[in-house]
Amino acid sequence: MKIWLNGGLQDAEGARVSVFDHGLTVGDGVFETIKAEHGRAFALTRHLERLTTSARGLGLPDPDLDEVRRGCAAVLDANPMALGRLRLTYTGGVSPLGSDRGDAGPTLVIALSETQRRPDATAAVTVPWTRNERGALAGLKTTSYGENVVALARARERDASEALFANTVGALCEGTGSNVFVVLDGELHTPPLHSGCLAGITRALTVAWAGAKETDLPLDALERAEEIFLTSTLRDVQAVTRIDDRQLGDGPGPVTAEAMRIFDEQSAADFDPR
Repeated sequence: MKIWLNGGLQDAEGARVSVFDHGLTVGDGVFETIKAEHGRAFALTRHLERLTTSARGLGLPDPDLDEVRRGCAAVLDANPMALGRLRLTYTGGVSPLGSDRGDAGPTLVIALSETQRRPDATAAVTVPWTRNERGALAGLKTTSYGENVVALARARERDASEALFANTVGALCEGTGSNVFVVLDGELHTPPLHSGCLAGITRALTVAWAGAKETDLPLDALERAEEIFLTSTLRDVQAVTRIDDRQLGDGPGPVTAEAMRIFDEQSAADFDPR
């Protein structure tokens, strides 16, 4: 396995990042996860734009997107596989032990691992913790993922693959690594970005392609929804057939099935949608 580290390909077993890297010591970093199919990265331009947005929000220098594209191409070429998870990690680099950032410059790592297509349906749970829609990191894709680890562990304990959060005012927000859509009275809705949710790439494409409305919703909309589905890079569009103890069905409902069909069709037609 080959990875890209700070400008070149290296063997994964021998690649080294400093133990003083700020991404390791304090979570000072941003990242992107990109679906890779047969050596092609889906929606790469959108992902790189979001990487830059997240870096700016964290106060990191803009990443060199030409280098990032070269690194992605090199890693994909060196590690052929049918379906992969391409991971871009960009951190504050070697820094003092503390919150102050050093001046050594950022670290860039690009890695790839093989994955399998997700099932069409899954289960999700709600959790008692909240997203802070007014926090400094709201809407940024940072490596500070501790609360997601805790929430996802709660979901796994309840035989679910995702945990859903409200924000501090009780509005439906997002999952640990996904955006959420609900069908109410036959209409498709998803929380707006000001709820504190991540500006998901798959979310934005689904809103555009399937005609979803961005709507402020209470968390208990999940109790009334006729259908629920999740979107993310590796889920694409995935139906939720159980939320907490509520069973919604055995498979995707009609609105979800149509959103799945549209997403598959449109993404196949344009692998780098702008």
